[in-house]
Amino acid sequence: MHIFLGGIIQGSEQGTSIHDQSYRERIRAVLKEGFPEAIIYSPQEEHPKSVMYPDGKGEKVLFEIMEAVKETDLLIAYLPEASMGTAIEMWIAFNAGKKVVTITPMEKNWCVKYLSHHVCSSLDDFERFVRTGELMSLLKNSGEPPKQRPDEATER
Repeated sequence: MHIFLGGIIQGSEQGTSIHDQSYRERIRAVLKEGFPEAIIYSPQEEHPKSVMYPDGKGEKVLFEIMEAVKETDLLIAYLPEASMGTAIEMWIAFNAGKKVVTITPMEKNWCVKYLSHHVCSSLDDFERFVRTGELMSLLKNSGEPPKQRPDEATER
């Protein structure tokens, strides 16, 4: 199984500031408990100095990361606040038929609400979700029809 570990890097920070990335270690640890054979890809861990990349390299890496989303089985999105990059990753994963699990208190945010297969309100909630086997159940239900997009829905 391939898991893409997405989440806020810059958010609304300006310049080259980034958010604390220690959440990635915590998420990775609990995922490795539940899915020891999983390959976990974290773009920030692969490119820790990406905010410093010159334009050509930055653009190339951005598009490579977005392609990597399509190749994953599961996207974990950590959003303590809004993140444009993570929203794009969610959109790509959702449209590629991949499972999206979002960790955020922003349950009413449209990207969260309409692109997530499951929302955990906190890292503690996510750890419980993995350790109780609920994430495994979500992944096993991959035969379920994908969420219906609004343009495909019939009017009520």
